[in-house]
Amino acid sequence: MKVTHIEHIGIAVRSLDEAIPYWENILGLKCYKIEEVADQKVRTAFFKVGDAKIELLEATSPESTVAKFIETRGEGFHHLAFAVENIESALTEAEEKGVRLIDKEPRKGAEGMTIAFLHPKSTGGVLTEFCEDKN
Repeated sequence: MKVTHIEHIGIAVRSLDEAIPYWENILGLKCYKIEEVADQKVRTAFFKVGDAKIELLEATSPESTVAKFIETRGEGFHHLAFAVENIESALTEAEEKGVRLIDKEPRKGAEGMTIAFLHPKSTGGVLTEFCEDKN
């Protein structure tokens, strides 16, 4: 498996409208994209920080995993995403090494990325996402 860099850090928020001003007005970052990912029932907002990104996640439905996360844990750190080369191979390798997969097959994510999640019970308690830009 080849991990090339931290793609983004995901942060669960109740409201993008309420959260974005902190990142822009206090930290001086610029939100460069807001996008809805309908099949994941979230809206996302992205900020560049060096070579990595911050992704704010707002639930669009009470049934979304982000809504359930906020209900049980509150707002805050949600996941760590790594850019990988050949996401299918990375998933196979992780599973062969005993990692429990949330996504056995990659799926479409925000910014046109192909994504897949690893279960936090297999990753030291950190929800981990693999991302590959296949564009």
